Amino acid sequence: MSWLEQPITFVDFEGSRASGVLEYGTVQVCGAKIGATHTRLCAPTGRVRPEDTAVHGLAAEQLADRQPFADEWEFFADLREQGPLAAHYAGVENALLKAVWPYPRNSPDFARPGERVIEWGPWIDTARLYAQFVPTLPSGQLGALVAALGLQAELDAEAARLCPPERKRYHCALYDALAGAVLLVALAREPQIAALSTMQLLAFSTLDPTKRDALQQRELF
Repeated sequence: MSWLEQPITFVDFEGSRASGVLEYGTVQVCGAKIGATHTRLCAPTGRVRPEDTAVHGLAAEQLADRQPFADEWEFFADLREQGPLAAHYAGVENALLKAVWPYPRNSPDFARPGERVIEWGPWIDTARLYAQFVPTLPSGQLGALVAALGLQAELDAEAARLCPPERKRYHCALYDALAGAVLLVALAREPQIAALSTMQLLAFSTLDPTKRDALQQRELF
């Protein structure tokens, strides 16, 4: 089964281990189309540093009356059961998620069909996918990659439709999640990549050659 038939949810968080998740954005991708999106601001669980506010635009005082991110357990556990999670440089999102809930519910292991696992990953990672599929690109940074591929207008059109008016820029959670989703949809326009299975896409998202080869062998032999 092609990965295009599998729901994949892009996740982006603004915040840090110190402050906790201050904003989340999720974007579902299925059939090379952008689907349901969710975003909200969250109360900090620790200090919000001024230098971080300068990047994401979120200050502690504007978040004090928000509900904590920990209230979203059911939502994120359900997303993990539906399909693999995705991010651009997924290690950051994985670490922030595990800092709140070390494990999800017992969920399908999309890297091993028919198996189940109690892990948030493995993740689909667009930074690693593009590093392998288009290694000549000068930068893997999210904004630079979107610009280099000529996808900025497409991203901004989606953001105008889906993002809160004051949060339509990089370092806003839903905008960054949309950027990753647009990158994944662009990969689906390449026939050879569109023909990959979910398992193979997860394998290519793993930079560790041993892990990548092991995942590919389970699929291909």
